[in-house]
Amino acid sequence: MSDHRSHKANYTIGLISDTHGLLRPEVVDSFQGVDWIIHAGDVGKPEVMEALRRIAPVSAVRGNMDKGEWANEFPQTEALDFGEVSLYVIHDLQKLDLDPRAAGFNAVIFGHSHRPFERRENGVLFINPGSAGPKRFSLPISLALLDIENRSVKTRFMNLVTSQQDFGRIHRIKLI
Repeated sequence: MSDHRSHKANYTIGLISDTHGLLRPEVVDSFQGVDWIIHAGDVGKPEVMEALRRIAPVSAVRGNMDKGEWANEFPQTEALDFGEVSLYVIHDLQKLDLDPRAAGFNAVIFGHSHRPFERRENGVLFINPGSAGPKRFSLPISLALLDIENRSVKTRFMNLVTSQQDFGRIHRIKLI
């Protein structure tokens, strides 16, 4: 488990997935000032990671389309702690092979479907930031920001194509 704790209680984490080799300028703008970036797989090209690392430290998992030697640096899953909040990262939620609540995770970050998603189940928050890569069908081009304050987590989804305005609802959920 990677521990990113410091004496901080508050973090802003950039959540991104399914870039498929494309890093839009809106991503760079949206992630300015974040403490950390989590890429939930299907990075597509090593240049995407290089550009994200110029913004903030990055953790990434391997997606089903991440092929080649450059992708070997990415694990299938990643466990991260930010202050009092524990996150589990996996590309395809269908491959989740543990009970996140029993394992002590507050949230599961995933990608693969290209659909922005947030739901709380059995005390665990499940978040898919959607796809920030090439347009696919009628799905939005999106990412998310995760604001952590002590054990409180707020997700802000952002549609990158139409504007930088948040879309959907902003949720503040007290994790226990």
